[in-house]
Amino acid sequence: MSLGIRGLVIFPVIAGAVFALCLPVPGGRLYAAQPVAVVKTVLSPANAAPNKTALSPVAPALPPEESVAPSRWSNYEAPQSVADLAAALIGAVVNISTSQTVKGVEDSSNLSVPPPAAAPDSSPFQEYFQDFFADKDGKGTVRKTQSLGSGFIIDAERGLVVTNNHVIADADDIEVNFSDGSKLKAKLLGKDAKTDIALLQIDPKVKKLQAVSFGNSVHARIGDWVMAIGNPFGFGGSVTLGIVSARNRNINSGPYDDFIQTDAAINRGNSGGPLFDMEGKVIGINTAIVSPSGGSIGIGFAIPSELAFGVVRQLREFGETRRGWLAVRIQPVTADIAASFGLPAAEGAMVSGLIAGAKDVDNKELRDGDIIMRFGNKPVASARLLPRMVAESPVGVVVPVTIWRNGKEQTVKVKPGLLDEKMDDSSADDEPPPGDAKQRKKDKDKPKTATTGFILGMQLAELTDDIRNQYSIVKEVEGVAVLAVIPDSNAAEKRIAAGNVIVDINQEAVKTPEDVEKRLAVLKDSGRKNALLMLAAPTGELRFVTVLLD
Repeated sequence: MSLGIRGLVIFPVIAGAVFALCLPVPGGRLYAAQPVAVVKTVLSPANAAPNKTALSPVAPALPPEESVAPSRWSNYEAPQSVADLAAALIGAVVNISTSQTVKGVEDSSNLSVPPPAAAPDSSPFQEYFQDFFADKDGKGTVRKTQSLGSGFIIDAERGLVVTNNHVIADADDIEVNFSDGSKLKAKLLGKDAKTDIALLQIDPKVKKLQAVSFGNSVHARIGDWVMAIGNPFGFGGSVTLGIVSARNRNINSGPYDDFIQTDAAINRGNSGGPLFDMEGKVIGINTAIVSPSGGSIGIGFAIPSELAFGVVRQLREFGETRRGWLAVRIQPVTADIAASFGLPAAEGAMVSGLIAGAKDVDNKELRDGDIIMRFGNKPVASARLLPRMVAESPVGVVVPVTIWRNGKEQTVKVKPGLLDEKMDDSSADDEPPPGDAKQRKKDKDKPKTATTGFILGMQLAELTDDIRNQYSIVKEVEGVAVLAVIPDSNAAEKRIAAGNVIVDINQEAVKTPEDVEKRLAVLKDSGRKNALLMLAAPTGELRFVTVLLD
């Protein structure tokens, strides 16, 4: 994935740890970095050294609209001041301090954490740079690392605090710090790595708490004013103002990305803090920034309340998320695929395989090649949106699904099951792997069957037992085997590789290379410019590609 930006970095905005999603060149992938442990410190861009890992940020949607306050800011004029609004909200925004004990070894060259950063004398961050060693038996050292983030109280009676999952990840101790200087220990009620949300609880009897409520991010429009309050670089209670710059941003941090983009200044330490509309409702949870240095350049991202509300509700009720899943593999509908199926636009999600053995899932009315146009009463604009729609659907409840099949719309019924959170539930595969790399590198023995010359840049053969064994093709796969692909051909560009199997062409099954030639000839005679191939990987995973006929 590429945002088309050279040399920029996306940081989850937590102080005391550095996460970097590096975009070195356009077209490159998005990478994340492990937090850099710092001995009780707040990192600045100057001393931050990012390493690489994955960012992880669904659940039921918001309750009926009357239970949340829709924004009416579009009727207002630009604010002359937000002082009164900030004063009314700042008491509900807290700083989250976490600590973790990290064991190392005595030899500094093998320490499991980097050496502590140094702070200038009289620096306001002096206390965070203290180093704690425990080397009583001479066998090793113990370091106390600390990081800082933000959060906000959503229930004063129960003491519930919302923050980011990456703020409290792997923490031994969590402490909530208030704007008046008081502190309370917190316990973790639940967390969700896929949306990067965590729910904490503090004792409401010790201190009178102030809470804020979720608004409805659905009503937030590009250009609406928003205000962020948080704990950037340890400066608690910082207020910044900006607008909604964009919506529905996908930064590849998780399977349900749908971020609000804002130019309100967000820095490290703002992670988990609220993004308010001008009515004082939380419409987002500040999570990440794009930056070449780690500091704000006016591109920040917040989890929309539309998504966060359902996750928080489940964490509050169950201590975990309970998502629906459909047990299907899907792929995007490209313009070529849409044209092949007679669709007026490249919309929806194409079913490229059903996952066998899915518990409590009823998807038997779906077929490979179906294009899901609507899930329930919601249109599926792209394949990326379907996993979230399914995840937010009630488990075990039958849902009507509108599909495109045989050149027309049809309605079928499915029943989502419960997603096992330990599974990889990313059901949208932009381009599934074409086959086993080791198999592709093997010297190809000449198959003991008739082969064709090259058709559309591919050398084809009947799928014999010898070829099955040669490419480790599972017995469930039937079709015509691909033995070789001409480099730089259209087939190669579509990532077709030796070991793939052509199952059907424009939804008609093929068994021999002659079947392929006849089917392609019919398409050419009918004026078609491309062919839609259903391909199977040696493991049986299916995908659809279009290949030019000329």
